[in-house]
Amino acid sequence: MKQSIYLALCASTLLHAQVPALLPIEKRTFSQSQFIPDISLIVDTSFASRNKNQDDLQGLSVPGITDYAFGTGHGYSPNNGFNFNYSELILSANVDPSFSLEATFHFTQESVEIDEAYFTNTTLLQGLRLRGGQFLSDVGRLNNQHPHFWDFNEAPLIYQGFLGAENLSEIGLQAQYTLPLDEYVMLGAEILQGKSENFGYESLTLSNGDKIKGAAAPSMLVAYVKTSFDVGNTTVMPGASYIYGKHYTRNSYDAHEIAFDGSSSVYNLELTIKHYFDSYSFISWQSEWMRLEKKGDEYHVEDASLSSEVYKQKIIQEGIYSQLVYASNTNTRYGLRYESIYTNSYAFTEVDLPSTPYNRYSAMVEYHFSEFSRLRLEYSQNDALYSQSANTFEKQNIHSLIVSLNLSIGAHGAHDF
Repeated sequence: MKQSIYLALCASTLLHAQVPALLPIEKRTFSQSQFIPDISLIVDTSFASRNKNQDDLQGLSVPGITDYAFGTGHGYSPNNGFNFNYSELILSANVDPSFSLEATFHFTQESVEIDEAYFTNTTLLQGLRLRGGQFLSDVGRLNNQHPHFWDFNEAPLIYQGFLGAENLSEIGLQAQYTLPLDEYVMLGAEILQGKSENFGYESLTLSNGDKIKGAAAPSMLVAYVKTSFDVGNTTVMPGASYIYGKHYTRNSYDAHEIAFDGSSSVYNLELTIKHYFDSYSFISWQSEWMRLEKKGDEYHVEDASLSSEVYKQKIIQEGIYSQLVYASNTNTRYGLRYESIYTNSYAFTEVDLPSTPYNRYSAMVEYHFSEFSRLRLEYSQNDALYSQSANTFEKQNIHSLIVSLNLSIGAHGAHDF
């Protein structure tokens, strides 16, 4: 009996030595389970069939649109046959009552990159949201959306050509303020470092030793206004965006080296109209217009032993896309899209560029097994791609049939309406 009492007292002493672990959850200073990040994984695969073999497809590009070439961009299915397009790993959690943190890692068979990694704060002022780190800019309608949310396999021509093959993702600071009005009106501004494909601030050294001095960073400014209002069962979402930044690029072809030193401006207008027939079916019309202007000096080097020839350059490029998507129920959707770059004007060029417009036409049908899995069949005719030999261009009409499967697991937040 005494031995039993002694053992009970010892056990009680050991248990009380672990008091912090036995405290009720609401009295602890830290709960690990509340701070484990939400995790999701998205995988996109496809099978592609085209009217050109793989060798003929390589090197095709849109004339004068330096950032668009065949096989670039997320979700493009660059190979005939099977493609592992990408996988996205997303981590997100609240840091504390003031900050949340989110990161998206983009995996392909060739590389791993940080697509986004940013903090968000919404506590400084009612209606104000601050974001900092690396993030997709909110310019336009599509830029801040990840590829698995697009209605078609690729971003439009104007996005890939004017903003970069993988949209505008930059390091910087973003501020958005929602006005205290009955209707939704949001004003936004971004200060960005300027290291994307179409905007850059770093200095360049040409093959002949000439140097182009870079700009002071950050070198990009973005501003936009977006609004939304309802008319019965129809939601109308217009918006306007503007980008300004320094632009330094370098390209080489046919033993020529060309570098551009100047500034770039992008003007964007967007309009989305979405009408719901009932809780399960809708029709959505979405369109954007974009204009890119570049002004500055263009350096030409033909021989490393010679000085650069410098030309005053002004480039104006304009384009649009317009798409219609109909959802007959929660599972099935149908879509049509038309894209065009109809202006491609250079103040100076050594070659005669093919006349515009450069067009692409797409049609798709997709089936959603659930909100976590989607099968899509898409056909596109691309009349914007050309092959180049010496100073001549030859148009290549590319017909593509792509079957893609997109799967996601884990927690995944809602996207914009």
